[in-house]
Amino acid sequence: MNANRRDELLAAVLEHLTVTGATDLSLRAVAEAVGTSHRMLSYHFGSRDGLVLAVVQAVEGAQQQLAAALAADTGMSAPDQMRALWAQVSQPGLAPNVRLFFSLYVRGLAGEEPAARLLDGDIARWVEPSARTAHEHYGLPLDQARTDVRLGVAVVRGLLLDLLATGDRDAVDNAFERYVTLWDNAF
Repeated sequence: MNANRRDELLAAVLEHLTVTGATDLSLRAVAEAVGTSHRMLSYHFGSRDGLVLAVVQAVEGAQQQLAAALAADTGMSAPDQMRALWAQVSQPGLAPNVRLFFSLYVRGLAGEEPAARLLDGDIARWVEPSARTAHEHYGLPLDQARTDVRLGVAVVRGLLLDLLATGDRDAVDNAFERYVTLWDNAF
């Protein structure tokens, strides 16, 4: 399998979904939209579910890279880093990807493949880098930093679900701001 071609196809699919949203993820429709065949998508991703998994992992990876970049910005306070990450992950344009993430996550929890692969190391990919940064930059004991970051992941994901379910942007943003304030006041 040509990894470069797979990466090119995934980039084209991500660009397509950014414009259209994730409403029609049939291999045929996506293939037509990105100028390839459904057989080529099947070859590189295995199935529709494999393609959805790759999309979700790519979006999560980009968000984790953003979190790492924000954490490395020592000129930005931790609360402002949290706000910047929230602004990114909760932006309306990402809502279709967030829906995909949660639907795939639930299927993974039920043991369905390939969705179950999303769960492998998912929390650790968020917790470990951020906990190390909090330990190094803010002097938090590593175990406490891991606990705090895990709580933050849970809060963000819970609020994203709330936002998808209610559409009440103001209430959800206010709840996030309250969390940031509580976290900041604890230090």
